[in-house]
Amino acid sequence: MEKPDIEFIEGPAPEELVITDLVEGSGAAAVPGGNVEVHYVGVDFETGEQFDASWDRGESIEFPLNGLIAGWQEGIPGMKVGGRRQLVCPPHMAYGTSGGHRLSGRTLVFVIDLINVR
Repeated sequence: MEKPDIEFIEGPAPEELVITDLVEGSGAAAVPGGNVEVHYVGVDFETGEQFDASWDRGESIEFPLNGLIAGWQEGIPGMKVGGRRQLVCPPHMAYGTSGGHRLSGRTLVFVIDLINVR
């Protein structure tokens, strides 16, 4: 797979997590609290501007789901290796409604490719 382009989403930002499978994987499924290896792109819902992408660093990233934002903790389990999923995370499912993080108060869109589960 190659780095995805995230299409701008028209309309108001959703109040709850929106999960959309773009490509159905056929491998092992991610489980709540498990370790996942992913490639991802993240953009701001309102502006469409990219704020982060593992693709730009040239390598995937592996981490335990427990350490991630709520939108990923809820949105990745059930996804299968080889799949690509879009998550639209309102602020309370991302970096909070207010606070010190530069993305606090923002609705975020991620496209995540699941490479492996452990």
